[in-house]
Amino acid sequence: MANAPRAQDPANPNSHSDPASPTWLPPNLAGAEPSSLLRRVGAIAIDWLASIIVARIILPGAEYGSSASALATLAVFAVEIIVLTWLTGSSFGQRLVGIVVVGPGGQRLSLWRCIIRTLLICLVIPALVYDSKRRGLQDLAVGSLVLVRRTVPGMSR
Repeated sequence: MANAPRAQDPANPNSHSDPASPTWLPPNLAGAEPSSLLRRVGAIAIDWLASIIVARIILPGAEYGSSASALATLAVFAVEIIVLTWLTGSSFGQRLVGIVVVGPGGQRLSLWRCIIRTLLICLVIPALVYDSKRRGLQDLAVGSLVLVRRTVPGMSR
């Protein structure tokens, strides 16, 4: 049984390093599946496209690509991510691709965690750097997990 998963050290619940195995997750999230990079990129692309559309509606006179248009798009993007993640656990794009952002114990993220996480996403670089458990720097900074919604116990679509 060379492919059998290693046993988790009971003294250290984060000792399991296999990201394909959910045993590194908290016990109340047993069976949950971490989101793939493809789902996360899809979600952020949807969120950005929606933000462009809303910004164009808010500032119809701003030429696309101008600094006013770019700042409006970024502001709409940040507000959308913060508010929807705080209230529902998923941004618009995350909801469409079926992922959810939760705190370390599986609870909803607090407002301050949503704000910090979103500001780091807006910096772009933290969102591109991942650890072996598919957690970006923005998730490591606030202790959040991005999981496939249908696999999270007690959470439906």
